[in-house]
Amino acid sequence: MHRAVAALAPVLLLAACTSAPPTAGPPPSPSSTRAPDLGKFTRQKLAWTPCGEALDCAHLSVPLDYAAPDGPAIAVGLLRHKATKQRIGSLVVNPGGPGGQGTSTAAALAKTAAAAPLLERFDLVGFDPRGVGTSEPRLNCRSDAEVDADRAADVESDMSPEGVKKQLAETTAYGAKCAEGTKYGKEFLANVGTRDVVRDLDVLRAALGDEKLTYLGYSYGTQIGAAYAEAYPRNVRALLLDGAVDPAQGLVDSLVTQAAGFQDALNEFGRWCACPTAGTTEAFRRLVRPLITKPLPAGTRKLSFEDAITGTFAALYSRGDWPALKAALAQVASGNGRTLLAFADDYYQRDRDGHYSGALDAYFAVRCTDHTRVTDRGTIDRAHEKMLAGAPFLAGGTPDTSELDICSTWPVPPTSTEHTPRPAGLPKPLVISTTHDPATPYQQGVDLAKDLGGTLLTYEGVQHTVFLQGNQCVDRAGVAYLIGGTAAETRC
Repeated sequence: MHRAVAALAPVLLLAACTSAPPTAGPPPSPSSTRAPDLGKFTRQKLAWTPCGEALDCAHLSVPLDYAAPDGPAIAVGLLRHKATKQRIGSLVVNPGGPGGQGTSTAAALAKTAAAAPLLERFDLVGFDPRGVGTSEPRLNCRSDAEVDADRAADVESDMSPEGVKKQLAETTAYGAKCAEGTKYGKEFLANVGTRDVVRDLDVLRAALGDEKLTYLGYSYGTQIGAAYAEAYPRNVRALLLDGAVDPAQGLVDSLVTQAAGFQDALNEFGRWCACPTAGTTEAFRRLVRPLITKPLPAGTRKLSFEDAITGTFAALYSRGDWPALKAALAQVASGNGRTLLAFADDYYQRDRDGHYSGALDAYFAVRCTDHTRVTDRGTIDRAHEKMLAGAPFLAGGTPDTSELDICSTWPVPPTSTEHTPRPAGLPKPLVISTTHDPATPYQQGVDLAKDLGGTLLTYEGVQHTVFLQGNQCVDRAGVAYLIGGTAAETRC
């Protein structure tokens, strides 16, 4: 199975990918029009225990299936840094993905100077969405060795009927392994999407003792925030959404738009770099296309074409990584792929011992559950063509659309539909959008702010997400909003 498209699924800390929000609100119980009684979950006492300097950890109990709350319960992993001064309440944070760990994000933010004013006034709480990180059970689709082998196995695209049939067989097998390897199997996969993460978030709000939610979401975390706003608008105190997702985009459009966003970022990098390895798209292609048939030595491993693309994506997320990317591409030109492979490893959350976090499997599980299924081969083939037309630097290897094939054969149906959110009675959110964001292009933030009746903060730059990353203009406006609840249209 070739999942180069996963390179379009950011799972780096504070940076993640796109997905469409679910239909608003929890559904009625199958046997009644009355909502299920969730009292035993919303009234639970969280058992916090120390897990680091000034940090506490706990697990939140939630129903596996909200339509059957008396059935099996699962656990959502939590991490907290308690407020140090005049406490307003909790600030719940999610970094995106899908597959990003809010516990790691909260722990990292607790050490940053930019977050200091928020740490005084809020308990900073990170949560790992169901199936992710410290939550139990975790999604389990492939072994570490299988992921390594998949990343290394570049082949020329085979779009013949036999090639397509083989690819669909592989993606079908992948979905089946996710069901077989994860506790509760298909029942868990059917309840792993954003629809259910939003319900978990409201149980968390209640268990934390907060009458209303104060929330910080990055990238896919903005999708969680927008879906929560629809389902529970009167339970919101403040929503800060950075790296915004367009809730109305279907799977095809989201992938095509994102590919074009990475092409835009690569163009900006090329102008900055003015180097023979990536000064132009054609120069970059000449550098990496030979890896399709001849991977490059990278220590004890090899750098494939797919990993070269992924490593480049990872470095385009932040302008601060551009000097290292320039050096990595020069290294590739000299016959060594070690540094670019390290970028790809960070992107896929592979540690030095060769273990993966499982974020990639969570990404596919949520994406396939959140989006309307695309099964028409013609639509998928046209998506291939449109994506490569908008992102020509991808051309030459496997088309970056295997996600469409994976979701077309996913073992459970989607639980959400793409739509424009129209929450009623929602306090004004603050939406931050970056002019050259590679993963969630700028217009998506403009649209989300309009749809939610929110305030737009525009950051002029080339990176994915910006709040609490050192830009004083952005940080000042975001902190003031989260503490005071109001913001003005701003350009930083």
